[in-house]
Amino acid sequence: MTNTLTRLGRRSVLALGGAAAVSAALPMRARAQTVLRYGHNNEPASVAGAQADWFAEALGASSNGDIKVDVYPASQLGKLQELAEAVSLGTIAFSHNTAGALGSLYEPFAALDTPYLYRDIDHLMAVTDVNSPVMQELNEGLIAAANVRVIYAHYFGRRNLTCNKAVMSPEDLAGVKIRAVPFPIYTTAVEGMGAVAVPVDWSEVPTALATGVVQGQENPVNVVLKVKLYEVQSHLMLTGHMSNAEVVVMNEDVWQGMSDEQKTAVEQAASETREKATKAILDNEEAETQELRDAGMTVIGEEDGLDLAAFREGVNKLVQERFGEKYGALYEKIAAIS
Repeated sequence: MTNTLTRLGRRSVLALGGAAAVSAALPMRARAQTVLRYGHNNEPASVAGAQADWFAEALGASSNGDIKVDVYPASQLGKLQELAEAVSLGTIAFSHNTAGALGSLYEPFAALDTPYLYRDIDHLMAVTDVNSPVMQELNEGLIAAANVRVIYAHYFGRRNLTCNKAVMSPEDLAGVKIRAVPFPIYTTAVEGMGAVAVPVDWSEVPTALATGVVQGQENPVNVVLKVKLYEVQSHLMLTGHMSNAEVVVMNEDVWQGMSDEQKTAVEQAASETREKATKAILDNEEAETQELRDAGMTVIGEEDGLDLAAFREGVNKLVQERFGEKYGALYEKIAAIS
């Protein structure tokens, strides 16, 4: 993984394979237009996918056409881990990823995706604001460790469980294989809910579900709807076990190679896109849940007998065992943010 690379090794790769991404960040006086690549794993129809296009459009406008962003969706440029490493190495300028995945570049970053960590959505968004003390601290560590800078984070949704049977409590998941995002904080969440965690990259999830490699997965309702997981999953359990912010990052050398005007344009586009994407998710969560019902999914919430307390207890116990000592101080800082 990238965190095993030395800074010298990373710079060597940048000098060879990533030179185009860095040179593309020269001011307008040196070239007519800066062209940068943004690679991600989501389908364009999802909010996570669409927001990359919104950012590209906003940056084109805020830079008065000086910067053009070419977006490559749906894992065209690699899987989750490969995309994280590509930004670190400078072979692409931008990507977005889960905080858990960014933990592969700088381990403490994964703490932001800890299940049942945030009091509410406002708390999540306050913590993941680039100007919050927690995010500033983590961003400094990410830059130093992996040459990657966070430019914004938008609300991604509450992650819920889907399966081909009703699941009311952790006991119902005994021996059931559930897809987990292939990073430790996510496998811990799935195992804490009582299931067998099977790490699978997102690009392989539809096939894994259709072929029975896994019997379920967990994601926000927007993702479940937009990629039509209701065609291969019969039940949606509103476990809400993880509130996520999708984190948008860029290569640090590209950032440092920008003029002050270009940096201001990036910051403006980032702020606009964070707000737009967050609003899009929040405005549609209930409606999209109803769309899943209309598409034939059985939706099970606490009022239907879903034992949220049992799920929370199991997950929190395992999180404490595996990460309590490692992230305890960071959890305290997150709790202190209002």
